[in-house]
Amino acid sequence: MSHESDQFRFDTLAVRAGQQRTGESEQSEPIFPTSSYVFGSAAEAAARFAGEVPGNIYSRFTNPTVRSFEQRLAALEGGERCVATSSGMAAILSTFMALLQSGDHIVSSRAIFGTTSVLLNNYLAKFGVETTFVDLTDLDQWAKAIKPNTRLLFLETPSNPLTEVADIQALAGLAHQHDALLVVDNCLCTPALQRPLELGADIVIHSATKYLDGQGRCIGGAVVGREDVVGTDVYAFLRTAGPTMSPFNAWVFLKGMETLRLRMGAHCRNAQLLAEWLQQHSKVKQVHYPGLASHPQHALAAKQQQGFGGVLSFEVAGGKQAAWKVIDSTLLISITANLGDTKTTVTHPATTTHGRLTQEQRDAAAVSDSLIRVAVGLEDIEDLKSDLQRGLDLL
Repeated sequence: MSHESDQFRFDTLAVRAGQQRTGESEQSEPIFPTSSYVFGSAAEAAARFAGEVPGNIYSRFTNPTVRSFEQRLAALEGGERCVATSSGMAAILSTFMALLQSGDHIVSSRAIFGTTSVLLNNYLAKFGVETTFVDLTDLDQWAKAIKPNTRLLFLETPSNPLTEVADIQALAGLAHQHDALLVVDNCLCTPALQRPLELGADIVIHSATKYLDGQGRCIGGAVVGREDVVGTDVYAFLRTAGPTMSPFNAWVFLKGMETLRLRMGAHCRNAQLLAEWLQQHSKVKQVHYPGLASHPQHALAAKQQQGFGGVLSFEVAGGKQAAWKVIDSTLLISITANLGDTKTTVTHPATTTHGRLTQEQRDAAAVSDSLIRVAVGLEDIEDLKSDLQRGLDLL
């Protein structure tokens, strides 16, 4: 079934989109572990390399399994084109490198993954691309930061780890007023919970490593958007520079997307219950989760998302020492910085995901030493509560 079959609904697309059966009539999508392809003639090879006729050329930029993944994710996000990459960071880098040049300007939320901040500050800046960081939820700051040379507005929503929620529709309008593109990292929600392109965003970024896989098996990323932007510019960068997704990883992600909505619903239910339990706990100072009525953007999240996600964070009294005590006391929950797994994970953002930022940058992003992030998995919720209770009892 082609990804262009837009008469089908989300759950059908998640299982069927992008599948192209071979002559073997396989039910499951095949893996094509080949580096190159054989042409029928020199003329056919020349025509493919010139882009005059479609077809496989070299697996750095054309592979049937990767193409199936791209078509399926594009269908789920409602985009015209998807380009798969070797990681989520490769997807972000490919977008920036394809669409920016020296002298351009980016406005970015401060509330982004720490490595993305490092990419903007330490590497893009070396090539003459300037970034201004603003508060994710302050529309006035976004508007004031835009310059004549602003080309992109970049954000994650919900943010990691504080789960702040941006008004995508408002930011899309602002970007387009200034002939800029809005780029949204949709990693925490996935298209099962949020479709930024429908809200006006131009490009959606994914770390497929997270919920698209869902079981912590493979690394990958993706860029989704219009054909004239993603299919032309981002694809051209991938073809030349080669931050390519492997066929095996693409196959794993295809299998993961088949259960995406089911898993995201279960993650949301468990995260909601855990957030409510933490909120009433005497040893917890504050809980950050959009599903709580106390969350500053609760109403906005309810409006633009189909669920509140599987990631939450909370703060305890006593700084790093107390946070580490809670983390180290867990016996069930995995201590790892990854998220989006069926297995619940816990990390200390200030010393892991945001550890390469300066203290000033962490303070600006409100990533305190007291903050603990939990990516809630699919275990029994009572077992997760008991596992965290063990450490909270020590405070």
